[in-house]
Amino acid sequence: MDIKTLMSAVALTLLAFTGCNRGESPTETQADVAEAQAEGNEQLAEARADAAEDMQQAQENVDQEQQAAAGDTAEARYDVAVTKAEAEHKVAVEKCEAQTGNQRDACKQVADAAMDEAKTRARTERDAAKP
Repeated sequence: MDIKTLMSAVALTLLAFTGCNRGESPTETQADVAEAQAEGNEQLAEARADAAEDMQQAQENVDQEQQAAAGDTAEARYDVAVTKAEAEHKVAVEKCEAQTGNQRDACKQVADAAMDEAKTRARTERDAAKP
């Protein structure tokens, strides 16, 4: 290989490398920046929409669970009130046993009426508290 050819090859190589290190024109840079910003804004909008949808679904789940809990609580209070009414009725009937005749019958009727009233009140409160 002669020196001229070698020098030409070196010169072409240097020109090629210096061409690769050349920066983009301001117009190209501005276009690339604008495109990157647009893509970023689009991705951000999608992420926000997804997050809003997830938060709405979570709130709906919370609302459903609160309603279910309110129903369970109302049912539990009803069970307690009925059990209390039945226990008080049993005690009242036992007290009636100390009496005789019509007084005993009247006493038991009062005890029965008190239990029925307590159960009705408990049922009304339960039904009012359920969603």
